[in-house]
Amino acid sequence: MAQGATALVSFGLAGGLDPGLIAGAIVIPAEVMEHGQRYRTTYALCARFGGQMPVRALATDHILATPESKVRAHYDTYSVIVDMESGAVARVAARHGLPFAAVRAVCDPAGFALPPLALEALDSGGRIGPWRVLRSVLRRPGQIPALIALSGHASEARAALARLTSKSRGS
Repeated sequence: MAQGATALVSFGLAGGLDPGLIAGAIVIPAEVMEHGQRYRTTYALCARFGGQMPVRALATDHILATPESKVRAHYDTYSVIVDMESGAVARVAARHGLPFAAVRAVCDPAGFALPPLALEALDSGGRIGPWRVLRSVLRRPGQIPALIALSGHASEARAALARLTSKSRGS
């Protein structure tokens, strides 16, 4: 690539599709599937983060917010996690012939329903709007326990990624 990239890594949080995955579980899939297209990850690059797993990640353009939608996606695609970025990174890597890896930590497990705020607070660019947050909480204060749980799950996922990166820097 003109900017000098020698490999691409999709790194971040994911939704769990496999009911056996808990918040904070690290997944380094062997492939990412987006719109039926499969992109293989690079074994050697995945090894730098702990090793490629014989599982698939699903890349979508929308949030899977309910346990039912996550279970359906799991059984329809045989994917264990879902995110909205890995497909784009995989496409760019494939287009430029670059090694590619996906390193994701589960934030919302398969059985966890995202509270309405998780969908309502984001603008079209994926940024959280403070007024949308306030409006959603005022309209549905009953979602506060789920928001607190989601915050805890996100903390576990971020901590797992931080441990992984500190370990991979040491190798």
